Parts: sequence; C-alpha cells; structure tokens
Amino acid sequence: MIPVYRPELSGNEKTYVLECLDSTWISSLGGFIDKFEAELSRLTAIEYVMGVCNGTVALHLALHCLDIGPGDEVIVPTFTYIASVNTIAQTGAKPVFADSRPGDWLVDPEDVERKITPRTKAIMAVHLYGAVADMPALKAIADRHGLRLIEDCAEALGSTLDGVHVGNLSDVATFSFFGNKTITTGEGGAVGSNDKALAARMRKVKGQGQSLTRRYWHDELGFNYRMTNICAAIGLAQIERFDDIMTRKRRLANVYTEAFRNLGVTLQQPAEGVVSSNWLYSLLLPPDADRDKVMASMQAEGVDTRPVFYCAHHMPMYAIDQTFPVAQDIASRGISLPSFPALTDAELDQVIGALKVALR
Repeated sequence: MIPVYRPELSGNEKTYVLECLDSTWISSLGGFIDKFEAELSRLTAIEYVMGVCNGTVALHLALHCLDIGPGDEVIVPTFTYIASVNTIAQTGAKPVFADSRPGDWLVDPEDVERKITPRTKAIMAVHLYGAVADMPALKAIADRHGLRLIEDCAEALGSTLDGVHVGNLSDVATFSFFGNKTITTGEGGAVGSNDKALAARMRKVKGQGQSLTRRYWHDELGFNYRMTNICAAIGLAQIERFDDIMTRKRRLANVYTEAFRNLGVTLQQPAEGVVSSNWLYSLLLPPDADRDKVMASMQAEGVDTRPVFYCAHHMPMYAIDQTFPVAQDIASRGISLPSFPALTDAELDQVIGALKVALR
C-alpha cells in the first residue's frame, strides 16, 4: 500500500538523536534547539523563530500573546484543519467563518471584510496544501480596520509570495513539523515574528511565563509549550536536506499535473506570484463522481488517499446555519494523493493509474 505520506529519515536524524542521548540533553534545553531555530530563521527569513512542541500550541501561543480572549472575534476560513479554529476557541474568543476562493481554495478577502464587526480582533490566514493566501489584500484589510494578522503556515514551509517566504506577511506566523509535514520533528512546531517585543513575550510564555533573566520567577500566565532537544535534532537533520526535499516534491507535483490534465479533475491553482511547496497534492473530483467509491477503488489498487478537510462550520461544536458555497464544494469533492518526496517513478505510475481506473 502506497501511503499518503511517509517521513524520510535518511540523513543525520539518527546520528543527532544519539548525540542527544549520549549527552543526556533530551528535554527542552540543549544545543540542537538553538541550531534548529537559527536554521528556521535563515530558511524563512523571519527574524525571531522559536520551536514549540506542536503546530497547534504554536497557534494558541500566538493568539494568547496577541491578547485575544473572551469577547473577541477572529475571522478564519471554514475550510481549514480544525486546529486553526480550536485554538481560537481555546482563548475564549469566537471563531467567525469566511468562505474560500475557487481557484486556490484559500480564504476569500472579500468575505473576510464582510464578516468584520466591532468585536473583530484578528484575521487568521491559512495557507493550505502549499498555496499562499492573498496576504496583500488581507494586510490591507487588517490595517484599515486596526486588526492583527496571523499566518497559519503549517502546510506551507518553503512557499513564497513574490519571493517572500510565508510568515513575513503578518504580525505572527506558525508552523507544524508533524510526521506528514515537509520537514518533521516527529511532533513539533514553531512560532515566528519580526516584532521583537512580541517574539520576546512568546518565548517567555511558552516556558511557563518564567522571566528570561530570573530563574523560577513567573510574572505572567504561561504554558509548557517547549520543544525538546531530541525533536530539534531531528528537525535540524531534516533542514539539511530541505532543498532536495523541495526539488523532489515539485517534480512529483509536475508529474501529477501533467498526468491529470485531461482527466476532468480540478487542481488547486496558486495565485500569481506564489511558489507552492506542494505539501500535499490535492484535487477536486468531477461533480458527478462518488468520492467514497473513488477512494475505495484506489485502495483496492494499493493506493491510500484521504479526503480534504471538512468545513469547520459543519462540526458539531461550531455548527451554524450559514452556507459557504465555495468551501463546501471543495470539502465535498477534494482528495489528497501520496505526496512524500521518496515516492518512486513506479509508485507515481501506480497512483496515476489507480485514479484513472477509479474515474472510468
């Protein structure tokens, strides 16, 4: 069975982890943490980057340190992974949903502006599957209304807009390094900002709110969101091969795109100026296709797939009586295909053949 994703651990991962074990620096202190953060900063060109224990807490930390809480509203796309929405609710704020654009499947700035109320405190842009949201439009809206702007870059490490890496287009950005991400630390994430004061507060709060200059002195509410040295060691080894990973993922995406050109499927179309990281190659099946049957057929051919995300406003805890036609259409027809960088030519042919068989 060809899985949708498989982490590639063929570099220095084992060597660096053994170094952690031999040195006994296995928790949230150790040299690999500083090295990993420095390499993330270099890769993304974000001035201040901090590792945390996963991408979800990265979002919560960013929201908390922007002082978002009860009585506030944060506008977020309904078509997103649920962590984007859950972390807003965890602050006590209200998630307010916006529709997506049909081309790139990302949040629609026009709908964002329609959803602004006197209680709106922030906009969360989510870069899905490697594409990049319309950050200039969202930044203009945020500036016009005095709102904070957050980038959820969990799926977009390596993506750029007009040559600028994601994460530099907002007040604060978050990343995920789960096992299926472009680079992985096993579990892990990061927050980044070019705002020195905000970055300093996030670094403090992620470590139980302990003073950065006085040990065991805690002068504000904090959390234990720290990354371990072992996770950072894995991440550093991954970053060392980042360019090769990107090259292989882009080749994979090009092969898929060419093969599916006349198959009747709809592909995600990143906006002009976007270079996608092609994190997880996803497409929309024809409107008359039965997604469950297509996925079952591909499973029978030895190819694993998964549906794209369900809309958050359909989840029981966030259910509202509103319609988001574009987002709902994407969520109902989308599937993701095997997208790991070590996918062989034979496996690519198997995936392509399985989809063609399933759509006959």
